[in-house]
Amino acid sequence: MTNTIAFPGLGIGPFTLSRGFTFFGLTIHWYGILIALGIVLAYLYGKKKAKERDISSESLLDIILLGLPSAIIGARLYYVIFSWADYRDDFLSVFKIWEGGLAIYGGIIGAFISTLVYCRVKKLPLAKILDVCAFGLLIGQILGRWGNFVNAEAYGSLTETALLRMQLVDRGITVHPTFLYESLWNLMVFFLLHVYEKRRLFDGEIFLAYLSAYGTGRFFIEGMRQDSLWLGPVRISQCVAALCVVLGVIFIIRGRRRARRQMEEVDNHRCKTCGFDPVDSMEKPTERPITAKAEEKETQE
Repeated sequence: MTNTIAFPGLGIGPFTLSRGFTFFGLTIHWYGILIALGIVLAYLYGKKKAKERDISSESLLDIILLGLPSAIIGARLYYVIFSWADYRDDFLSVFKIWEGGLAIYGGIIGAFISTLVYCRVKKLPLAKILDVCAFGLLIGQILGRWGNFVNAEAYGSLTETALLRMQLVDRGITVHPTFLYESLWNLMVFFLLHVYEKRRLFDGEIFLAYLSAYGTGRFFIEGMRQDSLWLGPVRISQCVAALCVVLGVIFIIRGRRRARRQMEEVDNHRCKTCGFDPVDSMEKPTERPITAKAEEKETQE
């Protein structure tokens, strides 16, 4: 299947994209290739970050191998639960993930659960590993959204004025390219986390910053999409995004306050252990040296 796309605001297109190709009778989808590429790049980059935190590359690979199926299951369950009306009359269609229907927040939840279990069993520091995973998740999301572009899906509301507007020629509509907005937002968050990393005070802070930053962008971008999952009058992913922002900020503030208190306690303990007295250590005014004439005067007196 092909899609004809143009970006009239940028003077690009129209051009035709195929969703995949056939290889020895097997249909290969570009979406799957982009996801696979994102996983490989996330692992390679994650190895670097894991080394900085004394986490073995073997443990990171185990987490990815367990996290992938868990993420797929979580992403599918999330989507099916909030789209049950589309599946209740054909239960077997629940398992047809190649037809679409995966939700990123469900994937994050699924991967988080498998990582939590793995760390508990192996007695590994969950917070440190989550910090590493934050960078990997962003890499996967940056590339994965371009799979939506190839499939001409996950687009936003109609627009004729947006500079980055995308025209779906086959459907006769011009829309907000929300896949592009989210990919660019994730790229910015990826670089911001590297800046923020230099100022982190506790393990797990980078993951919380990721949830907050990604959630902020997703909240607004989700409001533009035409394919949102709904629970009554509210968009589910928009609510989850808002919740991630609020909880992320709260736990970052609490964590940083706790980290500062611990540093102060350590500094105070060191002062007591070394016999350091801040009062005695204060610089005292130096006495004026007694000159020879002054000494002779004192002797005469």
